[in-house]
Amino acid sequence: MTIFEEITQEIMADPMNELYTNRAVPPLFKASKEAHIAIVGQAPGRKAEETNMFWNDASGDRLRDWMGISRELFYSTDKIAHLPMDFYYPGKAKSGDVPPRKGFAEKWHSRILKEMPDLETIILIGSYAQKCYLGQRREKNLTETVRNYQQYAPEYLPLVHPSPLNYGWLKRNPWFETDVVPELRKLVEKEL
Repeated sequence: MTIFEEITQEIMADPMNELYTNRAVPPLFKASKEAHIAIVGQAPGRKAEETNMFWNDASGDRLRDWMGISRELFYSTDKIAHLPMDFYYPGKAKSGDVPPRKGFAEKWHSRILKEMPDLETIILIGSYAQKCYLGQRREKNLTETVRNYQQYAPEYLPLVHPSPLNYGWLKRNPWFETDVVPELRKLVEKEL
């Protein structure tokens, strides 16, 4: 049994995840000793949970496009780890999904990250990931944190969520696709 399989068993045995374990829902994350990049997003969506595949929706299509890689490579490579802020779908809210559970990432991410010695960059997608990892180092809002992405490099690369719901944000902030996306692609190409 690998260390990541051991951690998976511990996550499933944790009382905070009992409802998911009782429904035979596995924690949805991917880690590897060979990982150079970790993607930290929100929590898996309903479709991701149903298919047991992270980023298996329109958001994932856009993220892969930003990264400049195919769907096949995204899922097959061990050089990309996937650590959502919660490894389980938290449910539906009035608009979008319920936020990731508080304390989940803090409890499990550090254990997993320390087992990935070749990790170069953690891509922080959305405000939950940025708040958890950058804390007081963040700018006043997500837009300014992403705009100032260079100050967090090479350890972190903050991004806006690739959700189709963020079409308006992307339209109002064209610098993201002209400045940040090319840097993301360079990073991915270098590490893969």
